[in-house]
Amino acid sequence: MVNKVDIRWMEETDSTQDEVRRHFSEYDNLSVAAALLQTAGRGQRGNKWHARGGENLTFSMLLRFGGTGFPPLAAGGSFRITKAATLAMVGYLRLNGIDSLIKWPNDIYVRNKKICGMLIENSLESEFISSSIVGIGLNVNQTDFPPQLINPVSMTLLTGKRYDLRSELEVLAGCLATSFGRLLPGGDPEADAEYESLLYRRGAFHEYSAGPDGNRFEGRIIGVTPDGLLCIETKKGELKKFAFKEISYII
Repeated sequence: MVNKVDIRWMEETDSTQDEVRRHFSEYDNLSVAAALLQTAGRGQRGNKWHARGGENLTFSMLLRFGGTGFPPLAAGGSFRITKAATLAMVGYLRLNGIDSLIKWPNDIYVRNKKICGMLIENSLESEFISSSIVGIGLNVNQTDFPPQLINPVSMTLLTGKRYDLRSELEVLAGCLATSFGRLLPGGDPEADAEYESLLYRRGAFHEYSAGPDGNRFEGRIIGVTPDGLLCIETKKGELKKFAFKEISYII
């Protein structure tokens, strides 16, 4: 286990991603900005992240590369950050008796319900990643959600327990730091296989939509390329590869 992670708690902020960016020079590698309430939290695809204040974990971890941070990481290897973050989250939930899967690229699902979302924002210098801000929203104690959210779930709804947010973040941040320390220096083939084995809907035929017209088709997830493309085999036996935002799950 790595040393205890530096966590800076705030009662309220617009976005922990923006908080790290505003105070970038003050944060060391693996430092965390956490808020009890985010007023402008962001998710994937530009969506707003809905989380009731004081009931969930909303935080961002800074990763630095080069110097005192992790070894330099080529831009083409950025998906290793996603793998490390999602595997850490699955491992943390497992510690709490919750089995979860990874909905490509970086949502965490329990059966068909979403418990965690991530927003990973990388900064580049030439062909290398200089830093990454990994934003995570985890539904912890919340038991009712806005009606526009189709399929949310929380740790409390799954286990019936209430959780101390500060204590839980210390454990989760340690899981993340350990996972980044394992995958970012040089990769790990076992982690690659583990990520693929945990993919939501892997191996079974389901409906998806793709393309500018949202054409629907049935396919099964068979894996992910090293640079993060989702590989789906159609019922006709065709192999299709999709980048983020090129495909949507029909749930």
